[in-house]
Amino acid sequence: MESDADGVEGGMDGALGVNLGVSLFIPYRYTEERIFRAVRNAGFDDWTLAQCRVFQRVDQAGSRLTDLADQAQMSKQSAGVMVDQLERLGYVRRVPDPTDRRARLIVIEGRGLQAAEVAQATLDAILSEWEAYLGTRNYALLQQILDQLREITDPYAR
Repeated sequence: MESDADGVEGGMDGALGVNLGVSLFIPYRYTEERIFRAVRNAGFDDWTLAQCRVFQRVDQAGSRLTDLADQAQMSKQSAGVMVDQLERLGYVRRVPDPTDRRARLIVIEGRGLQAAEVAQATLDAILSEWEAYLGTRNYALLQQILDQLREITDPYAR
C-alpha cells in the first residue's frame, strides 16, 4: 500500500476506517432508508425510493421539471416519467408557472404534504438522536462544517 505524506496508508478500509467520502455517505443512506421506511409504514407505500428521491427535491414554491432532473441527476425524460407517476398517485401536480405562462411547475399536493410531514418528523427524530449522541457542541460543529463544504460542493446551494 502507498502512504501519503502523513504516513497514513491508503485504501477503502484501512486501519483508520473508511474514507471520508464513504463516511459522509453512510449517515445519508441511513437517514434516507429510515425516512423511507417510516413513510411507507405510515401508509404511503405506493411509491418507490426512486420516486421519493425526485419528490424530495420539489421546492415548496414549486419546481420546473428540468431543475428536478438536474438535481436528481437524471434525464428530463426519466424525471418526467417519475413526476407523471407521482402525479397519478396524488403526491404532486403540475400548475402554470406564474412567472412564465409557457412553463409548468411541479408542486406538492395534499397526499405529498402528508407524506412530507412524516418524513420531516422522522428526520427531526434522527437529528435529535445524533445531537444527543454527539453532544450539542460537536453536533453544531458538524453542521457548520457540512454547511461550509456545501458552499463548494452543491451547485444548488442558495
